[in-house]
Amino acid sequence: MATNGEEQREERKVSLFRDILGNESVIRHFQTALKQRSISHAYLLNGEHGSGKMMLATAFARALQCEEGGIEACGRCKSCMQAASGNHPDISFVTHEKSIISVDDIRVQLNAAIQIKPYSAPYKVFIIDEAEKMNEQAQNALLKTLEEPPEYAVILLLVDNENLLLQTILSRVVRLDTRTLSSKQICDYLVEKLLI
Repeated sequence: MATNGEEQREERKVSLFRDILGNESVIRHFQTALKQRSISHAYLLNGEHGSGKMMLATAFARALQCEEGGIEACGRCKSCMQAASGNHPDISFVTHEKSIISVDDIRVQLNAAIQIKPYSAPYKVFIIDEAEKMNEQAQNALLKTLEEPPEYAVILLLVDNENLLLQTILSRVVRLDTRTLSSKQICDYLVEKLLI
């Protein structure tokens, strides 16, 4: 049986929009932003555990960094290959070892790193899973970056409960709600795949 960490690594690998079932409105929002090149500096993906937040975030990160510059990562260029292997120098996952994300986690892994320009891609993308675990000091440290982000920065906050974040953070992000799949959607998908 896979551990939570193994599940997250697998979600990071399945990271093309076309591989994601459900959450069409979120995918449409991201693809419109990519097409129009109107990328926000911060997004909040809010939804219950298992609603595909990590898959959506990694698909968006890959598409942002893809050398072809379309609305979907090509899956073939050097940037896509690096992202698929989890080794893209300009896509970072903020990690934490405790039950909270501390101010030091944010200062070291995000605030300090965001000041360094992208190594090889147009954007520097930071994904914070379980962002609601940031304590108040960590949220305030993040807030300073959200108020004056570098033009190349994109921060994705993934939360199960947005109400645990400061209102000042919520007011500075593009909020997108994710949904879990219904039993019918899962059954229909499996039937379709088995019949092919």
